[in-house]
Amino acid sequence: MTNPTRRLTGYTPSVTVRICGRTWTLERAADLETLWQAMSEADLDDDERLPYWTELWPSSIALAEQIHAARHELNGRVCLDMGCGLGLTALAGAWAGARVIGMDYEEQALRFARRNVRLNGIPHEAAPLWTVMDWRHPAIRRRSIDMVWGGDIMYEKRFVGPVLDCIDHVLSPHGRAWLAEPGRSVYKFFQTALQERGWRSRLLADRPTPALYEQTCPVPVRLWELTRDASGAGRAR
Repeated sequence: MTNPTRRLTGYTPSVTVRICGRTWTLERAADLETLWQAMSEADLDDDERLPYWTELWPSSIALAEQIHAARHELNGRVCLDMGCGLGLTALAGAWAGARVIGMDYEEQALRFARRNVRLNGIPHEAAPLWTVMDWRHPAIRRRSIDMVWGGDIMYEKRFVGPVLDCIDHVLSPHGRAWLAEPGRSVYKFFQTALQERGWRSRLLADRPTPALYEQTCPVPVRLWELTRDASGAGRAR
């Protein structure tokens, strides 16, 4: 695992990391705390549109490295990034030759993701297709995606059902999903839901991943691979 080029002590308008054999630069809006304070009451509805997308999380760094390591098998595949944020993992997929759809709930995140295509030299014809989408209402043809991935996309127990429903809807019968998570307790509920609905889950890697900001210890990120059961079909809810 390669390190970010330098540890940050506070907000910067762009972040630079060297992973996947190259340097990536990502522009962003502001730090999480500033965007949080600027939120209106309308933003704090049941969906709690918290601006997690403005940070580059260790799970995204570990997931991008996994995508790069699997670049030969991803080349030409149709892939979905669930919660792409600033776009790092979607761009890593495009760099690997995958045909990537990058979805996020927040339009502002996608504006920066589009900028980051140009900043990182991804050709227009290879760029991800960016789309605003809600896990609860996936606007993608059923079981049409070869590979799904997401980096640190579950923060609360209420996310478990919608995330699994979305994966079940879009993933092809013999497709795979990769989820990277930093040991949040909510993932235990997700694993239970997987078992109940006939999915298999295996640990691909447990990687101490350097954080973007200065701290004493790396973040332990676990990478999971999800597949349907041997029949090729998870059980519907």
